[in-house]
Amino acid sequence: SLSAGLDLPGRFLFAILTLMTLIANLVFIEEAVYIYRKTPSSKRSIIICINAAAPVIATTSCIGMWIPRSSMFTDFTAAVFFAIVIHKFLMMMIEECGGQKLLLKRFENGRFKISTGPCCCCCLCLPRVRITRRTLFWLKLGTFQLAFFRPVFMFLSIVLWTNGNYTLSNLSPKGAAIWIICFIGVLTILALWSVGIMFQQVRTLLSCKKIIPKFALYQFILILNHLQAAIINILAMQRIIPCAPPLSSSARGAYISQQLLIMEMFLITLISRVVYRRRYNDLEPLECTAEEVGDKQTP
Repeated sequence: SLSAGLDLPGRFLFAILTLMTLIANLVFIEEAVYIYRKTPSSKRSIIICINAAAPVIATTSCIGMWIPRSSMFTDFTAAVFFAIVIHKFLMMMIEECGGQKLLLKRFENGRFKISTGPCCCCCLCLPRVRITRRTLFWLKLGTFQLAFFRPVFMFLSIVLWTNGNYTLSNLSPKGAAIWIICFIGVLTILALWSVGIMFQQVRTLLSCKKIIPKFALYQFILILNHLQAAIINILAMQRIIPCAPPLSSSARGAYISQQLLIMEMFLITLISRVVYRRRYNDLEPLECTAEEVGDKQTP
């Protein structure tokens, strides 16, 4: 633990960040109770799981901040949980359309636009794919494979790490780290592609259910938890982030990343409470946007 060697400003910073983590968890618990009471049973677990992403990442970052040697385990826990959240976000979009049967009925003559990020955003010549039970299955499989395989690869990484065969500083082709990172990267891109395809299809229909800000929050968590952490790790490995005894460059990089994530996830938790704080009624046969306009005009 670093707490014994901290000066007064360092202890104050640790206390503030720990308080932020505690508040984020309390806000999430209050929101989870609200969602459990106000939402249909088919959506409760999905929406609660998605809302849990930011508090879980904040909690794992806080534990890693206080106990630096646990950083690898806390980072893996956060990564595995967010892989499940990616699958749950796709399922939430399907449920918000009234479930798979109603979604297929609404878009029975529609087609999925597959030329979307992160895989094929530049491939505008790709044909549109008919919306059928089969294509919907492939989209769900695209996110489920990450939720299934990521824990497997994370477990393999921990086993290799305990044996000294997995180190992020050794990214040569002979090391295990580069191959595991590449495999996880490909699986993640495929999962994000599936979510992107579904979002492009339903964003207009679900605009009244704030799907665009929900998708934006999900994207922010993804970027901050993966891209930001990767950039800081690269800077630390290149010694651009200098060592500060007793912390090495890599340990200091992890330390900075954890502190940033706690503050960012705290803010996202508060914003998520505002975005998700509403009644979740099933869509009627008419566009829900038109219904809301009609409700507002009713005296």
